[in-house]
Amino acid sequence: MNSQTKPVVLGAFAVLSWSTVATAFKIALDQLSVFEMVFVATATALAIFTVWMCVTRSWSVLRRLSPGVWSRFALLGLVAPVAYYLILFSAYDYLPAQIAQPLNYLWPIILAVLLAVFGHKPIPKAKYLGMVISLAGLVFISVGGKGITGTVSVLGIALALGSALLWATYWIINDSLKNEVSEGTSLFLTFLFGMIYCLIGSIFVPVSAMSMPALLSGMYIGAFEMGVPFICFGLAIRETDNPALINQMCYLSPFLSLFFISVVLGEPIMPTTIVGLVLIVGGLIYNEYFAGRRGRRQLKSN
Repeated sequence: MNSQTKPVVLGAFAVLSWSTVATAFKIALDQLSVFEMVFVATATALAIFTVWMCVTRSWSVLRRLSPGVWSRFALLGLVAPVAYYLILFSAYDYLPAQIAQPLNYLWPIILAVLLAVFGHKPIPKAKYLGMVISLAGLVFISVGGKGITGTVSVLGIALALGSALLWATYWIINDSLKNEVSEGTSLFLTFLFGMIYCLIGSIFVPVSAMSMPALLSGMYIGAFEMGVPFICFGLAIRETDNPALINQMCYLSPFLSLFFISVVLGEPIMPTTIVGLVLIVGGLIYNEYFAGRRGRRQLKSN
């Protein structure tokens, strides 16, 4: 395997893993409560990141962290995995997978708004078009959902958008820590605190005895949503000479996810879902690769 094939394979594995998890969420919800899913998945992901800490021999880094860094990781672990996945899994409990999954992809828009409001980073005017296109996708998906269930849960849509808000918040906090530790160590610490919160939560929210299929479904989510893909994707970005290509592969994930939702769950994919997803992803791609160029050209002309 040559030097450029390896990162593409790693990136493709991460994208394929993320493409299956919307289906896995719905399957697990038939056997576990939302809290039980978060508990089992977080424990599984923490075990994976613990092994990764051993493989990379990163334990010594922890001794050098300041109390301020520890406190930010404590906050990060509360935002995600705990709050984020509790709300995301609840959204899947109220909505068909083909509706919940695309709505979560609106997080880059929410991130831009949060950075504008709290980070004093104004949104370039050229990016408003991409945001409108993506929000139009939200409308298409919401309207099309009536053809699946007869009604669309407003609470489910609010939860899906709330999960996108939390994921954007996670990346803002995570970005402030990127110079403190490696990505693998950051994931370990985040899920360490997440597991502590889950253990505290289990005092108040009982965790029932689980059947083996139920336990395996939660472990699958922990491994292939929270754990292995993040390690593979991080390695792919670090080892590639073309990080843009690896990032662009992520846009395949929601479309592959629709395939698994249709085949495994048997959900009939509505045309409005496809149109809405194309609009959401199209707006994100426009803002990422075209609006930025327009903004730079305008700056040069001034």
